[in-house]
Amino acid sequence: MAKIFVEDREEDTSVPFLRGILIRSLQDAGLPFNDAYELATEIRNDLDETPLITTDELRQRVIDQLKTRSGQDVINRYGKQKKPFGIQIEQRDGQVTPFSRVEYQRCLENIGLTSEEAIDIVTTVHKHLVDRRIEEMTSRHLGELTYRYLRQSSDLGEAVAQRWLVWRDFIRSGKPLIFLLGGTAGCGKSTTATMLASRLDIVRTQSTDMLREVMRIMMPEQLIPVLHTSSFTAWTALPGQPEDMQEVPDTLLVNGYRSQADLLAVAIEAVIQRAMREQVSVILEGVHIHPAFMEKLKNNNDAIVIPIMLGVLKRKQLQRRIQGRGTAAPQRRGDRYLQHFDEIWRLQSHLLSEADHANIPIVANSQRDKVFREIMRVTIEILAKDFNNTPQAVFG
Repeated sequence: MAKIFVEDREEDTSVPFLRGILIRSLQDAGLPFNDAYELATEIRNDLDETPLITTDELRQRVIDQLKTRSGQDVINRYGKQKKPFGIQIEQRDGQVTPFSRVEYQRCLENIGLTSEEAIDIVTTVHKHLVDRRIEEMTSRHLGELTYRYLRQSSDLGEAVAQRWLVWRDFIRSGKPLIFLLGGTAGCGKSTTATMLASRLDIVRTQSTDMLREVMRIMMPEQLIPVLHTSSFTAWTALPGQPEDMQEVPDTLLVNGYRSQADLLAVAIEAVIQRAMREQVSVILEGVHIHPAFMEKLKNNNDAIVIPIMLGVLKRKQLQRRIQGRGTAAPQRRGDRYLQHFDEIWRLQSHLLSEADHANIPIVANSQRDKVFREIMRVTIEILAKDFNNTPQAVFG
């Protein structure tokens, strides 16, 4: 059987006739597979002596065949099928990718917009491109178009447009982000780290609890007992402390915690140093990341350090979270955490107070989506100190 070519005169291209493509088009119009297969085969056989046919001629032949074997609704659906309009975006590295409304919505959510706000802007930008039949665009021009529509939005305006400008300027720099998430048990550090990693496409995360486990294997309890306790009971491993103390003084509670945290500082710094050497972003989370440690790492030329102290500001809410964690993951022994809830609550008060004194951003973790938006707003505020170029410099 000779090859049959289909000519698209609008596109000035010719491609081989493919029966499988026609079968799928007929199925999309509502024709059962067997009927679609039979019709497509007949069309191919009829064209055996026709080396070239236009898309309009082929469409009319198919419609003529459908008139004898299907209802008007199938004919109407098939007649309305058009070549899909696609928008291609050229990235900074030269790669060309299809414009994805879902992915672009995520980009806008990364500057602290709600899903509804991001969808509105994406819809506006997409309509602009479709109405003007723009099929190719650079990522810089797309960023500039988005900046313009953000500024024009009555609900968002200049402040949000400026956040977008800072974020795009940072992305352009290629610098890594180092997130430091501190907070006590139950405040949502692990959940928040996982969410950040997913939203920002960060592949490296590290829990200080896991670093502590590794160190426990290397350093036996007899040698360093304070390493083999929980952060809120580390005071019991300090020299000369009675185990049956009725109420632990705040100073003793904090000293025990800091003794354990200081042991982990070298391991945490090693993770950060490696990320900086390799110029990759990383998220570190754990109770051992305290305000003094964050403050020491805030200023760095090799990466952007984002210190965040998470907290649950309502006592009963934190209690419920710890209780729920024990139910969802029994191996984490929620009952033990509840037995020491007073120490956990007082340790959180200390960390939040220290963070406030050191000007470390505090994020109240009450709702999952809300905490992500708040962290991204804090992130952009920190980025704005170093990334303050004009729109012409960022998008030009």
